[in-house]
Amino acid sequence: MKKVLALILAAIMSLSLVACGSGGTPSSAPAGSGSASASLATTGGKKIGIAMPTKSLERWNRDGSYLQKQFESAGYEVELTYSDNDVTQQVNDIENLISDGVSLLIIVAIDGESLTNVLDTADQAGIPVIAYDRLIMNTKAVDYYVSFDNYTVGVLQGQFVIDKLGLDLKDTSKSYNIEFTAGDPADNNAGFFFNGAFDTLKPFIDAGILKIVSGQSKFEEVATASWDTTTAMNRMQNILASYYSNGTQLDVALCSNDSTALGVTQAIESDYAGKNQPIITGQDGDEANLANIVDGKQSMTVYKAVANEAVVTLALAQEMMSGGKPDQSLTSKFSCECAFDTKSYNNGTGVIPSYLLTPTVVTKDNIQKELVDTGYYKMGANGYPVAIG
Repeated sequence: MKKVLALILAAIMSLSLVACGSGGTPSSAPAGSGSASASLATTGGKKIGIAMPTKSLERWNRDGSYLQKQFESAGYEVELTYSDNDVTQQVNDIENLISDGVSLLIIVAIDGESLTNVLDTADQAGIPVIAYDRLIMNTKAVDYYVSFDNYTVGVLQGQFVIDKLGLDLKDTSKSYNIEFTAGDPADNNAGFFFNGAFDTLKPFIDAGILKIVSGQSKFEEVATASWDTTTAMNRMQNILASYYSNGTQLDVALCSNDSTALGVTQAIESDYAGKNQPIITGQDGDEANLANIVDGKQSMTVYKAVANEAVVTLALAQEMMSGGKPDQSLTSKFSCECAFDTKSYNNGTGVIPSYLLTPTVVTKDNIQKELVDTGYYKMGANGYPVAIG
């Protein structure tokens, strides 16, 4: 049974970057009380262990930074690790966090299937666990899951294609060619992203309005290990050489995230024989991809305000460590959209209670409104958005 760690809700320093809650904190958070030493006193000097997967993807650098700022501003000591996409290293990192006496673990798993034993150790030590952004599988040690609505990410990508091409099931006079690039099979989210997009587009595929020329329509066929840009580029180069070298037009390259979209875009720039610019989707709002959106090379990205995800995670952690049982009522504390879900995410041992934020479609037309005006990015001198924080 998990030990109850008593604390008084800490003062939270406002982060102007964050849109979730007033001044970047949960709307119910108390006003700041002053010194860091005072904050440390009110939290009892509790240490939070944060295990991130890698620094090689821009996304995780932002998440780590936002989480660290949120918890340190609330008076907690933070130990943050990055594991270089090495599962063994991440297990070692988590073992060290446990040995260092952390009061709570926040983990983005490299491989959601590989942490069972080390989290059994955390469970035996009475350390609560929040699976952050990626669900950790096959362990009862996971208490809560915080993420975005991952299926909706794919739905938004698929709906963007429908709207951009003006697809109508009643009109089969035109057809368009599409290829899919999905994410890492070791990442539980990757299947949700792909299924959301594929399910949205499937009626048009079944009607012959969308054609997958390569025939690669199963997740296993289109997955990209480690979300690697070069792997995605090489696969798309092979597809273009095998199925499009004769001038066949590619209309859509549906990519599950920005790192794969970057590789697909590079392949299209170097190897595509067609004259049109295919629709290319993405996710995360990586700076290189936002530059491509500004330049018309990528069509959209699904942006997940990870600063908000950090705010929700802090509030959840505080509630857990104060002996509460977080539920639907916690969502009332946020001005951003956040749903409490007790049905969707089964990690093999049961459904994990989840807090799911709502993502946003970003295009060239709304980059200023959705990213710059909200304070997540600033516009660089070259006209490209640059992440803040």
